[in-house]
Amino acid sequence: MYYLRIWLASARYSIIRTLMFRGDFFVWSLVELFWMTVNLLLVSVIYRHTDTIAGWSQYEMVLLVGTSMIIQRFLMGFFWSSIFDFGRNVRTGNFDFFLAQPGNVMFMATTRKLDPDGLINSVVAAGVVIYAARQLGLHPSVLDIVLYGFLILCGLAIHYSILMLSTSMVFWLTSAQGVEGGYFTLMEFSRLPREAFKGITNTLFVWLLPVVVVSNAPARTLLHGFEWQWALWLFVLAVVWFALAVLVFNRGLRRYASASS
Repeated sequence: MYYLRIWLASARYSIIRTLMFRGDFFVWSLVELFWMTVNLLLVSVIYRHTDTIAGWSQYEMVLLVGTSMIIQRFLMGFFWSSIFDFGRNVRTGNFDFFLAQPGNVMFMATTRKLDPDGLINSVVAAGVVIYAARQLGLHPSVLDIVLYGFLILCGLAIHYSILMLSTSMVFWLTSAQGVEGGYFTLMEFSRLPREAFKGITNTLFVWLLPVVVVSNAPARTLLHGFEWQWALWLFVLAVVWFALAVLVFNRGLRRYASASS
């Protein structure tokens, strides 16, 4: 409850700040909406020339892309600004501010800011998933929907952990900006079906780096019902990657040179 109150206070501050700069909020909401629209249009154009991609039909692919968008919008809405500022604060020494706060440093540094534009567009992404499910004639049970939400949260934890691992390199490097940019390139694979990966790419992007599983597992839950192997694998990956992110962050924290004396 203590950390919940801290987070609610930070969320309230972020919303008030957003209302002070409504133009900025409106523009960034449109930018993200435009990016989502381009991805959906790309799927539409591709399926004008083929019926399936790796066994996935057009609306199955739309459902997969919508699932990937939900996870990324949650990441952008809840964590991205704070994590981006975290890397900059370590470089400038302003990270001292978080060390002086009465709470877990990693929590305080990565939940300070909320981006309502990203969270609003997550509703649009959810609408895309619902539309695709209706086109496919899907009727998931309440349990399937709950499991879908749980796997979305596991995927969000994996995204958060990978981004934190990338940004924590700033404790050892002069700048981690290139590493942060590489994260987005890596996450582009999350909008592709698992069956499209063969050989070494299957080993790398499905089993070692979970960039494909994070969206495929929840999407398959809606398409084919609960598959315990995928759910268990995604949950284990979320735990392992989050533990690794905490470990690297804490080791980097020991190397941090304060901006004070």
